[in-house]
Amino acid sequence: MSRMDRIIELIKQEVSSILKRKVNDPRIGFVSITDVSITPDLKYAQIYVSIMGDETAKLKSLAGLNSAKSFIRGELGHVLEFRVVPDISFVRDDSIERGSRILNLLSKIKYEGKKHDQKPKKRRKVTKKRK
Repeated sequence: MSRMDRIIELIKQEVSSILKRKVNDPRIGFVSITDVSITPDLKYAQIYVSIMGDETAKLKSLAGLNSAKSFIRGELGHVLEFRVVPDISFVRDDSIERGSRILNLLSKIKYEGKKHDQKPKKRRKVTKKRK
């Protein structure tokens, strides 16, 4: 694992912890950090978040995150022992939702295919023997 990978993992863990324990904005709903990208000079970091809920809830959560950005950056500065704490920005990541939608569609296609492949069984004619 490279130094950059360790830094990314540390930022993911610490921002998650800060969101759970220290940020009390009611607009922020159920948020998961999916990824972090950081510039090689460690000055800028994009934090990708997956937000559960409808579109309105997602927009409110993202607004809450952006509102708490300076607080989160300050808290991150206490944990990271860098000369410069990266300037952070939050980016909405809908990949989990899209993946789930695709899996549901594939499952539906598979079910419809099985249903279509089943052929009705032919009934045999029952004839009575005459004496």
